[in-house]
Amino acid sequence: MTDTAVRLLRLLSLLTARRTWGGEELADRLNVTGRTVRRDVERLRELGYPVAAVPGPAGGYTLGAGTGLPPLLLDDDAAVAVALGLHTAASGAVAGIEEAALRAAAAIEQVMPTRLRRRVQALQATTVALTANDAVVESSVLALLALACRDGERLRFGHLDRSGIDSRRHVEPYRLVSTGRRWYLVARDLDRDDWRTFRVDRLRRPQPTGRHSTPTDPPDAARFVSDAVSSAPYRWQARVLMDAPAAVVADLIPPTVAVVEAIDEQRCLLMSGADSLDNIALHLAALNVPFTPLEPPELRDRCAALAQRLHNAARAGQPLP
Repeated sequence: MTDTAVRLLRLLSLLTARRTWGGEELADRLNVTGRTVRRDVERLRELGYPVAAVPGPAGGYTLGAGTGLPPLLLDDDAAVAVALGLHTAASGAVAGIEEAALRAAAAIEQVMPTRLRRRVQALQATTVALTANDAVVESSVLALLALACRDGERLRFGHLDRSGIDSRRHVEPYRLVSTGRRWYLVARDLDRDDWRTFRVDRLRRPQPTGRHSTPTDPPDAARFVSDAVSSAPYRWQARVLMDAPAAVVADLIPPTVAVVEAIDEQRCLLMSGADSLDNIALHLAALNVPFTPLEPPELRDRCAALAQRLHNAARAGQPLP
């Protein structure tokens, strides 16, 4: 690395460590002249770093925000803090940024020196989260899957389905989806030539293949997972007309339980599944929203039977003293 490049990195490190630096201070720290500082500041600006000159006795140089994101220079403590913060966000602590946080954490750890990576791994290994999550996923597995999704690298892994049947899969990974309790990989299964969802905690020994490809006609990943976990695994799949706006019904039901589609401004279609139609009828009644069962026909009968039981209970005699 040339002396100029080393000096630019030192200058950038100083500018990120404090809000404002006087020109003479920077010259003393870098052991150069004020003219050299001004020239180096211009080089940083050409590289995309928005270094502003602040006039006045208390002025100097300050590194501000620009329209783009140039490469960041972090000291050791900042790098570890960012990596841990991103892993926390990826675990669901910050809603809506899980996959982006995971990609960023993977990118930072990829270029970390070993001593810093070991600090991050030690903190992760010894930190216990108070959570009800029953589907533990290793962060290293999530990082591997995130990189494969980002880079379009095909994967091979073992997979256990809901029945405990083991199979080998060869996939084009597309997206990771977090439901809050579990992580899912959305990928095209190359052997079955179809899109599938895979619970990440049920994957075994995922291995990159070194082959890259871009999946064609990918689905809406969030909707695809919602369909897969709310209806597909169950004996009964129900379609119900709800007399309320989609936004209202969606607030009442998490996407892991049902898929909600707007029909118009006042009605929506609810699709859900269960192994018992009685459970579906009870859940619908508890929503306190007028509804009409569409499919399966048996759901109407179960709703009628539930209504009769509740009616009989309401008309029963007084309880014993």
